[in-house]
Parts: sequence; C-alpha cells; structure tokens
Amino acid sequence: MEDLEGKVAVVTGGASGIGKAMATRFGAAGMKLVLADIEKAALDDVVAELGSAGVEAVGVPTDVSDGAAVEALRDAALERFGGIHVACNNAGVATGGRIWEQTVDDWKWVLGVNLWGVIHGVRTFVPVMLRQGEGHVVNTASMAGLTSPPFMGVYNVTKHAVVTLSETLHAELTMETADIGVSVLCPGWVKTRIGEADRNRPGQATFADATEEGDQAVFREVLNSFLANGLEPPDVAEQVFTAVRDRRFYVLTHPDWKPMISNRVENIVNERDPQPAMLPEA
Repeated sequence: MEDLEGKVAVVTGGASGIGKAMATRFGAAGMKLVLADIEKAALDDVVAELGSAGVEAVGVPTDVSDGAAVEALRDAALERFGGIHVACNNAGVATGGRIWEQTVDDWKWVLGVNLWGVIHGVRTFVPVMLRQGEGHVVNTASMAGLTSPPFMGVYNVTKHAVVTLSETLHAELTMETADIGVSVLCPGWVKTRIGEADRNRPGQATFADATEEGDQAVFREVLNSFLANGLEPPDVAEQVFTAVRDRRFYVLTHPDWKPMISNRVENIVNERDPQPAMLPEA
C-alpha cells in the first residue's frame, strides 16, 4: 500500500511501546487511527497527544482476548471512518520461568492476549479488507517466535503460533489473489514495558505490588535490564511502516540475531538436538 494518506489503521496495544510508536508513525503519514488498549487512561492520553499533533484518532478500550470486544473495535472503526486498511494485531504480554512451573492461569493469560488476540484480529479484520478489495495485516510475533529461548516457554509458544498463523494467512490470501498484504513483526529487545505486563493481569497482584523470589525474580530483573537497553519503539515502527508500504512479509528488527534462526533451521534439517537459544544482550 504505497499511498497511506487518508487510510485507516487499527492498532491494538496502542497506548504504549511498539503500538504507540506505530500509531504515531501511521499518523505522521496522514492516516486516521483507531487505537485499542486495555489501559483506558493511557489510551486517552495517546489519543489526546495525537490529536494535538493534528492526527484524527479515536481510542476504544479493548481486551483483545475477548472476540466480542475485537468485533466491537471493528464496528467502532467502521462507524467512525468507514473502513480498515491496516490492522496491527500488536497487543502482547509475557511471563517467565521453567515451562513445567507455569500455571494454567499463566497459560490462559498469555495465550489469550498474544495468540487469541491475533486470531480474533485476523478473523474480524480480514473479511472487511476482502470486501474493500485492499488492506494490510501486521501481526506482532517476536524473535522468540523463530527461536526457542529457555525460561520463556509460554511466550515462545504464542509467538511461534503467530508466525505460522501469519505465514498461513499470507499463503491463503495469495491463493485468493487478494490485494491484501501481510507482515509478521519479529522484534528482539525493544524498550517497552512488557516486563511489567502483569500490571494489567486480571485478578493478580500488580507488578509494583508483587513479591517474587528465586528464579522468577531473577528472570524479571534480567528481562527488564535487556528491555531498558533495547531498540527504541519508533525505530521498530519505521520498519513496520516500510514493510506495509513495500508489502514485505518478515520484519526482523535485529539483524544480529539472524544466526540464531539459521542455527535452529539447520538443527531441524539435520535432525540434530536443539541447542539452547541464548538471546543476546541489547
């Protein structure tokens, strides 16, 4: 989609981090924005900030793990702007620790946001684009969707699923000869607050109130140190913008991580045991 001016972008997880940066970049290109997030106050602030910059934007508080909520998001976008040209299924959360120690609630929470949020986005927004005859879907996965680092098992599962979901979607839209592009965003360390994602976890202590010991505390400390030194979200947003404009599928924000991907593929092809994917520091 070379000409994005006047088109409509929907961005989930749009109140912070990569989502906010994508919204800002699309807005700078003259797009109209529908932003979704579970944090209403932060969402209102971003919409006001964009409005002060002359961007036409609306915020819709949304729990992407709820299919009906994503459908309501679609309806709000269509009612306000009449179309959806770019859909960024971006909202994400994380938890960490040994995979056998993760609780059922851990799995439900992370799968609900990271995977079901994308599933709901695809099944809700793609039919709109097919009726329009054009569009582009951006699904946020991770380098953890192309590798399998330890202590991130639940997160890894969701991100691998988003990669294959996106690849399958791309194949099927190509077979349909639909004028709809697909991109899968696979970032490495980015300076976001995903390490504090449990601030929005239903029925749980907030990040600030949580008392942690042992491996979980170490994991969070290490994760946040990497994130603090990660790529700036606007740099990621620029890569996404270029991918949408140029219709590029894979968006790998950290080229220096590619050897890990190659090593995993070679292990598979040569039927070697997997080697721990030790993610590099930022």
